[in-house]
Amino acid sequence: MDWKKPVVMADTDMIPFWEALKRHEFVLFRCKKCGAWYWPPAFCRFHDNEALFGNLGWEKASGKGKIFAFNIVYRALHPAYQDELPYCTALIELDEGPMFGTQIIGCDPKEVYIGMPVEVVFEDITKAKYQNIIEEFTLPYCRPIETKKPTHA
Repeated sequence: MDWKKPVVMADTDMIPFWEALKRHEFVLFRCKKCGAWYWPPAFCRFHDNEALFGNLGWEKASGKGKIFAFNIVYRALHPAYQDELPYCTALIELDEGPMFGTQIIGCDPKEVYIGMPVEVVFEDITKAKYQNIIEEFTLPYCRPIETKKPTHA
């Protein structure tokens, strides 16, 4: 795919995340002492930390969660998104605990609801050129695991 949208600018600490996405793995930062999960990468809030993230590292996560909040976008803030309108951005409460922001794909934005179960899917991008940015990368999106809104009695 010839990418025309803005590209991700990753700092050194985030390289393992982007490398995992290329392998179609979803990783989060995790404390090696107590098992707490983090997104974005952060020091553990439950105890003293070792220098330079010594007690934390990237670990494969489930990539599953539920929609905590969402927004349907009807007006493109960048011309490259104009043909995708409307689309849905969402904050996902991952099964591991952290919140992760992404775009919802695989359903009509009007079908999205709070609590909808979703899973991470990967889109491989090539030929993205912008200054000194990587020409190939993978983006994480989420799609519904089920598409029918539960009924309440």
